Amino acid sequence: MYAITIPVPGGPEALVWAEVPDPAPGAGEVLIDVVAAGVNRADVVQRQGFYDPPPGASPYPGLEVSGRIAALGAGVNGWAVGDEVCALLAGGGYAEKVCVPAGQVLPVPEGLDLVTAAALPEVTATVWSNVFMVGHLRPGETLLVHGGGSGIGTMAVQLGKAVGARVAVTAGGPEKLERCRELGADVLIDYREQDFVEELHKVTGGVGADVVLDIIGAKYLAQNIEALAVNGRLVIIGLQGGRTAEIDLTKLMLKRAAIAGTTLRARPLEEKAAIVAAVREHVWPLIAGGRVRPVVDRTLPVREAPEAHRVLEESTHVGKVLLTF
Repeated sequence: MYAITIPVPGGPEALVWAEVPDPAPGAGEVLIDVVAAGVNRADVVQRQGFYDPPPGASPYPGLEVSGRIAALGAGVNGWAVGDEVCALLAGGGYAEKVCVPAGQVLPVPEGLDLVTAAALPEVTATVWSNVFMVGHLRPGETLLVHGGGSGIGTMAVQLGKAVGARVAVTAGGPEKLERCRELGADVLIDYREQDFVEELHKVTGGVGADVVLDIIGAKYLAQNIEALAVNGRLVIIGLQGGRTAEIDLTKLMLKRAAIAGTTLRARPLEEKAAIVAAVREHVWPLIAGGRVRPVVDRTLPVREAPEAHRVLEESTHVGKVLLTF
């Protein structure tokens, strides 16, 4: 088969389409003929040489795909050759074929085409596990989403609204904010022009956000704590603004607030399977019913993976960028 490889880490040009050995499914795995793959910021960091795949995972980038099951490993039940599926991966999505544990496979939601389904696994698993399973967002609460125009952001806005929360977003520029408004965001904050803590306190009467979903990390840590309501929960899932920061613990304690930091890629298989099962139970019906939808910025042929990475690095997109095979 062919796959996008990274012979030497570097810029987008480091992504090379090359012939590689065919994978074979092990026990508990399925083999998928890939139709489309989602592009994620983690892929960019891996290409740069800073985010190696977990032990035993495919060395090729790509954390989510859609396609058709081509073969079943020993002990796999509930799936059949030919099933149209999408899947959450630890790596290997930028390839014509990929093996994945059966517990990380999902059916294509009713009413959605196979290519677009590749936009779902990573964002739905990330948002559901962090906003709901870790952050425990409840109806009537306020959710602050940083990076509202990203794939994760556009999904977080929709799921927050679907459960009855008020959703605030930060994004860069009026065009991205307008797209967030169209998806249901209640509070629109341009981080280039506005202080998100001040704006959030204005609309909440000084109360703040019950849950903050943060992709920035160190740069926003102190402000995020200021933005939290009493008993608020800050969930950090990215480090685009650095990984080391100092905080005033008194403020955290007075708010009785909690900070959680999570990753998805390196979690044990059982945890990933539990998250995927929760997504199938809670999110898939919302997609089938038209209340939630994947937002796709553009679709490119897989050999144009370098261009897809440039799009992510320029941060001009809204929603997901997909590669097709």
